[in-house]
Amino acid sequence: MQKLKVIFMGTPEFAVPSLAALADKTEILCVVTQPDRPKGRGHKLQPPPVKIFAEENNLPVIQPPKVKAAEVVEKLAALKPDLIVVVAFGQILSQEILDIPKFGCINVHASLLPKLRGAAPIEWSIIRGEQVTGITTMQMNAGLDTGDILLTSEVKITDEMILPELREKLMTTGADLLLKTLYLLQIGELKPVKQDDSLSTYAPLLKKDTGRIDWSKSAREVHNLIRGLYGGAFGLIDGQKFKIFRSRLADGISLTAGQIKIDGQKFFVGTGDGVIEILEIQAPNSKKLSAAEFLRGHKLSAKNFD
Repeated sequence: MQKLKVIFMGTPEFAVPSLAALADKTEILCVVTQPDRPKGRGHKLQPPPVKIFAEENNLPVIQPPKVKAAEVVEKLAALKPDLIVVVAFGQILSQEILDIPKFGCINVHASLLPKLRGAAPIEWSIIRGEQVTGITTMQMNAGLDTGDILLTSEVKITDEMILPELREKLMTTGADLLLKTLYLLQIGELKPVKQDDSLSTYAPLLKKDTGRIDWSKSAREVHNLIRGLYGGAFGLIDGQKFKIFRSRLADGISLTAGQIKIDGQKFFVGTGDGVIEILEIQAPNSKKLSAAEFLRGHKLSAKNFD
């Protein structure tokens, strides 16, 4: 079977397993990824993970600020790809780009479409308390994750699963499903299915205030936010931000919303319905610590979360 000629578009670590799978099974004409971004305290430019992998494997890379720009579209068209594969790229493709490849553009999306269309499906699947999510390969169109479904693969979300664990599972599932999709494409056995828009939900871009914990919500909702953002969820004590990485539901304790209770080396906080135990936390200008380590340096017995 002749190798497909592919342009790959992706940016974060999530996209790397799919690129690695393609590098083994297809002819990659070009890797398109986002420009290097400043990171860390020194604000040094850092290449995205996809670029690092591509350069380590001698794959040609371009990093257009705007992939829709006429000169970029012209460059991609000149490569005459059979297919464009998109995995967490981070830019919207124009119809001109969608029309370039013989077999169109295929997206690896981290949800079971039409549920959780949008930019942050992994985080929102946990935040909303979903018990099952998965990967969908989709024939892209001009809409936001509205193209025909090609294949799906389910992944269970356990009650205590945190964002990095789910992301890791979905990364490998996505690479496997992508290869299966391309195989069926080549032998002419893909059967696209239109999405039922009436069943769609949306996973919007995460904002800084998405992680602000509303302690009046239930313990389960607070716990889901913490594990779904893994360090992006935070509470305020005397106006200072404390990032919370891990928690669990607690039984046999009664506290009001935001009320803190320290019991030895254990750190409890009340919610609108139930109590959580904080397991990992990061104070301002500090590093992530276990609750026991944190409590050795912080006296919170008379404090509450705002």
